[in-house]
Amino acid sequence: MYKNKNKHAHPPQRYSHHFEELHNFVFLDMGSLALETEDVISDIYLSLGLKESDKGVGGPRVLSLLSSLLERSVQRNETSLEAKHIKDVVTVFHGLRAPTLSVRKYIDRIFKYSGCSPSCFVVAHIYVDRFIQHTEIKLTSLNVHRLLITSIMLAAKFIDDAFYNNAYYAKVGGVSTFELNRFEMSFLFGIDFRLQVGVETFGRYCRQLEKEAAEVVQIERPMQACRIKESWSNKDDPTCASTIAR
Repeated sequence: MYKNKNKHAHPPQRYSHHFEELHNFVFLDMGSLALETEDVISDIYLSLGLKESDKGVGGPRVLSLLSSLLERSVQRNETSLEAKHIKDVVTVFHGLRAPTLSVRKYIDRIFKYSGCSPSCFVVAHIYVDRFIQHTEIKLTSLNVHRLLITSIMLAAKFIDDAFYNNAYYAKVGGVSTFELNRFEMSFLFGIDFRLQVGVETFGRYCRQLEKEAAEVVQIERPMQACRIKESWSNKDDPTCASTIAR
């Protein structure tokens, strides 16, 4: 089931001609991407835990930062859609109801069972942004999980030396193989088969994740202060309420 890119990674017949063009024109190797990126943004690259040998407790730091960024984006989009009484564009990625699994737990699950490199999550984030820009849909709790499993699978296929087949990724993502095949096709056409990620683009998205880390710290500090105050007194503290509301 686990595929080696050098021997068995032949694309399915249903769109093999697209992949042949892509691999002939813009094939990316995980090793070269890591080395070139490390020269440009070595500090950020290391701090995000993008080295394959980095198996720290809780997984690479990039997982929590990407989760936070996506969750905030979903919350912002849903608030905006509700306030403006606008219905989001429905695609094959939309479910009837939001999954009970949080974005963070879903990303952790994918990392645990997919065996893909940490860099795949940065590349997947880039792919999702491209998809959103070209399709005009909004990230919501109804589509974010399906977009994630699809983009991460494509990233693994494109930059990792080895990857699983669609049936395995479908089990990891909690969807059927038929659904994931459909998602993959729709996603590829949605980004116009643009799977290439340049070093500058990769570095820019790494910096964006680092910026997200700074914003998360700013949010968590007042919340921690409120919890300390709550331990001192059971009375409502209007200062805490207004700080969290921001």
